[in-house]
Amino acid sequence: MKKTLRLLVATALVALAAPVFAEAPAKPAPAAAVMAKPALLDINSASLQQLQALKGVGEVRAKAIVAGRPYKGKDDLVQKKILSKSVYDGIKDQIIAKQK
Repeated sequence: MKKTLRLLVATALVALAAPVFAEAPAKPAPAAAVMAKPALLDINSASLQQLQALKGVGEVRAKAIVAGRPYKGKDDLVQKKILSKSVYDGIKDQIIAKQK
C-alpha cells in the first residue's frame, strides 16, 4: 500500500513539474526583422515601367516624371505640378530623389 502511495505521489510530482522544466517556446522575431522594408524607388533614375507600378501613376504621369528630371527632392513632383497632392501622398513613402 505504501509503495502504491509513493508511486502515485511520485507520478503526480513528475506530471506537475514537467511544464516547469519543459523548454520555453522560442520568442517570435520582431516584425521589423521579419518584414524588411522594400527598397525606395529613385524618381531620378527609375524606368517608365517602375514608375507606372506606383499607385496612381500611369503612362502619362510616368512620362511627365521622366521629362521633369532631375529632382532635388521627391516633393518636387507636387511643386512642379507633375503629381496631385493626393497621388503624391499615396506614394511618398515608396519613393526617393537621389542626387548624383
